[in-house]
Amino acid sequence: MIARIYFDHSATTPLDPRVLEAMLPYLDGAFGNPSSLHREGRIARDAVQTARAQVADLIGADPKEIIFTASGTESDNLALIGAVHAIGTPGHIVTTSIEHPAILQTCRHLASTGTKITYLPVNREGIVSTSSLLRALQQNVTLVSIMAANNVVGTLQPIEELAHLTKLHGALFHTDAVQAGGKVPLDVNRLQIDLLSLSAHKLHGPKGIGALYVRKGTGLEPIIFGGGQEGGLRSATENVAAIVGFGAAAAIAKTELAEEVSRLRELRDHIVEQLERRCPDVYIFGDREQRLPGHLSIGFCEHESEVAKVLTQLDSQGIAISAGSACNANHSGEPSHVLLAMGYDDERARGLIRISLGRFNTRDEVEHFVETLVSSARKLKFSSECPQQLASA
Repeated sequence: MIARIYFDHSATTPLDPRVLEAMLPYLDGAFGNPSSLHREGRIARDAVQTARAQVADLIGADPKEIIFTASGTESDNLALIGAVHAIGTPGHIVTTSIEHPAILQTCRHLASTGTKITYLPVNREGIVSTSSLLRALQQNVTLVSIMAANNVVGTLQPIEELAHLTKLHGALFHTDAVQAGGKVPLDVNRLQIDLLSLSAHKLHGPKGIGALYVRKGTGLEPIIFGGGQEGGLRSATENVAAIVGFGAAAAIAKTELAEEVSRLRELRDHIVEQLERRCPDVYIFGDREQRLPGHLSIGFCEHESEVAKVLTQLDSQGIAISAGSACNANHSGEPSHVLLAMGYDDERARGLIRISLGRFNTRDEVEHFVETLVSSARKLKFSSECPQQLASA
C-alpha cells in the first residue's frame, strides 16, 4: 500500500515533530496560567515570552510588537477593525479584489458601518500595480491592506513598493502574510509594514494560534474584551502550548528558510516542466516567478469542469491536492473570486487545481504525483491542444 502524499500545504501543514516535542510539556506538567503569580504561572509566562521573541525574530520585529490571537482570521479582523476604531472616524480602507475572505468579509462589515472601501484591480498574473494604489491614495486613505502572497494562485505582491507609497501618503499599511510567513523572507522594518498577520498552522505549527504584528506607536483598539491579556489588545487566557508551538515553528522556519525555498522551488519547477512536456492542455495561473516557492496552480484547457474527477481520482490513489482555497470549500460550485478578478471567465475560474508543497515532501513523491496526474488526464481524455494565449497565461 502506497503511503499518502500530501500536496495541500496552503490549506494547512502537518505538525513538525520538533514543534510537537516543544509543546508536549505544556500539554501535561507545565499547565499554569501565565497571569498567575506563583511558580506555575511564571513558567507559563516565560514560555509565552520566549515564543513571542521567536515569532518576532521570524519577521524582524521587537517581541513587544507581537500580539497572539487564535488565528490569522482573527489577526486580520483585529488589524482592520482595531485600526479603524482607533482612528475614531469611518475611515477609508484600500485593499485588493483578490484578498482572503478574512479581509474581504471584514471590509464588507466595516463598509456597513460607514467605512469607505476601495478595491484595487490586479493583472492577469494576480499582481496589483503601484499606479492603481497611487491613484487610490489621493483620497484621504486611512489604511491599506494587501496580502503578501495569494492563497489561491500563490502570487507574491510587491509589498515593499506598495508599503513605501502608502507611508509617503501617511496611511497605515497592513499585510495578510498568513501564506508568506516562514515561506519567503519578511522584514517588517525594511518593508515599512505597520500591521502583519500570521498563522502557525501554515508553517508546520499547531492550529488555533495566530499572531498580529503591531508596529510600536500604531493605534489599535481591541475587538475582544476581558482580562486585558496581550497588552490589552486580545483578552483571554493564553493558549500556552499552542503559543510555544508557534514559537518553535517560527524558529525552525527562520533557520531553514533559505534551504527550504531553494528545495521547494526546484520541486515545483520540476512539476511544471514535466506537465508542460507531457500534458499539452495544461496552463498555469499566476506569475511564474513572483510566486511562493512550493505553490503551483494549474488548469486543463477545455476540461475545467472535470476538476472534481481529477481530484477524486488522485485522492483514491493516495494524493491530496485541492481545487482552490480551503476557506471557500463551502462555495465549491462557485467560480473563484481570485480568478475572476484576474480576468478569467466563469468556466476557467471553476477549473483550478492547487498543488502546494511543504517541508516533508520528496522528489519521489513529486515523480509519483506527476505520473498519477498524467495517467488520470489520459483516462479522462485530456488531449486537446491548449490555445497559446492560455498556455502562456
